[in-house]
Amino acid sequence: MTKDRTAFVAVSALLCAQPSFADVNVISSGGFTAAYKELVPACELKIGQKVVSAYGASMGAAPDAIPNRLARGEPADVVILAGEAFDKLVEDGKGMAGTRTDLARSAIGLSVKAGAPKPDISTVEALKNTLMEAKSIAYSASASGTYLSEELFPKLDPSGKVMAKAKKIFSERVGTIVARGEAELGFQQVSELIPIEGLDFVGTLPEAVQRVTVFSAGLAADAKETEAAKALIACLGGVDAAETIRKTGLDPISAKR
Repeated sequence: MTKDRTAFVAVSALLCAQPSFADVNVISSGGFTAAYKELVPACELKIGQKVVSAYGASMGAAPDAIPNRLARGEPADVVILAGEAFDKLVEDGKGMAGTRTDLARSAIGLSVKAGAPKPDISTVEALKNTLMEAKSIAYSASASGTYLSEELFPKLDPSGKVMAKAKKIFSERVGTIVARGEAELGFQQVSELIPIEGLDFVGTLPEAVQRVTVFSAGLAADAKETEAAKALIACLGGVDAAETIRKTGLDPISAKR
């Protein structure tokens, strides 16, 4: 073997011996998406691996909902979704037990099309009147919408008139529907309403009927890049991420640890 050939073989062997880092696959639900997109670039640098992102609802029948993505075998190392939905993934064998990290708390809010009158939802009675008087209502197919459609709306209006004019929105932001003028009122997590152009934010539900959702991150059961995934979750939930999380309409849990 010539010297050049020997050197080539040696270099090739050295390169093959170097660790190969694969991408870290993440599927995030809408409630944490705005914060996530801002935080990922710095977190990528911190963990030294590229993050590949996909998005979907925490639950529900939409094809892009996180449980349905996992059921189809889509690659995922980290999932970010409502805490209760992650617990269900663990029960179903799609989430890795013992890896849940709570990132933020999220309240439900209301937005209307930019320039439209802002209705009163400051009290439970005012909220009820606003719902009864509205011509159309949009709500999400995920955690907040499940609460609204199955608990709150029926409680405030047992007659069913509110639900009759309410529409569940799949695979699209509620705020986008309202901004296009396809619904008068739009209810969703505050963090999902704030980033949408063409909306005016009205406020959050009254405390007495508010349902706060905890968004959590955890490892998918079939995670491949487990160490990088854990480091990414630590970055997303660390104290340095708190201000970004806060400005996107969420209450960072790291600030209270």
